Amino acid sequence: MSMVAGGNVLLAGVGGQGILLASEVLCEAFLLGGYDVKKSEVHGMAQRGGAVTTHLRFGRKVNSPLIEPGAADLLVAFEKMEALRFAHYLSPGGAVLANAQEIYPPSVSTGRERYPAGIEERLRQFTGKMYVVDALAAALSLREVRAVNIVMVGAASHFLPLAQETYVEALRAALPEKIVDVNVRAFKAGRGLLPERKGEV
Repeated sequence: MSMVAGGNVLLAGVGGQGILLASEVLCEAFLLGGYDVKKSEVHGMAQRGGAVTTHLRFGRKVNSPLIEPGAADLLVAFEKMEALRFAHYLSPGGAVLANAQEIYPPSVSTGRERYPAGIEERLRQFTGKMYVVDALAAALSLREVRAVNIVMVGAASHFLPLAQETYVEALRAALPEKIVDVNVRAFKAGRGLLPERKGEV
């Protein structure tokens, strides 16, 4: 696969969804693919379901890990409301990949606020490239709910300039041997949630 100049990927979700591990796998994959890569993690109140984001930038040479608002080529949202929360980071022509799962924050669970309605319609105001997948259902089909994060990596791989084998190598490098196989299956399940396409970033 030919090497593109680079790109900016923003991962967003809530604490407990495995976003930091997903970012580690992606970083490892880009390194294996011959890219320079930088990442920056922002932890909210993760233990309480607060927002967690990872800025990931790859290219021939990357100086800063931070993505400015309006500069993300791909927003990978592990929870639907988080896609809306960080949609302003999208570049013109950027794509959103969102997990259909809805995780209610404490303010919604206690009735103080309502979960936003019409999220998908509102996201279309930011981009025409919006893809919603049911990563939770895919993970449950593998009987491994904790694999939602790697399912999302598999779906995101459609938009990134790396061969599928590179991600499998990255999983083997980043994970304990005993959980590699289920996560390889999770990656392939995520890949199967979208039709085959060329990388867009």
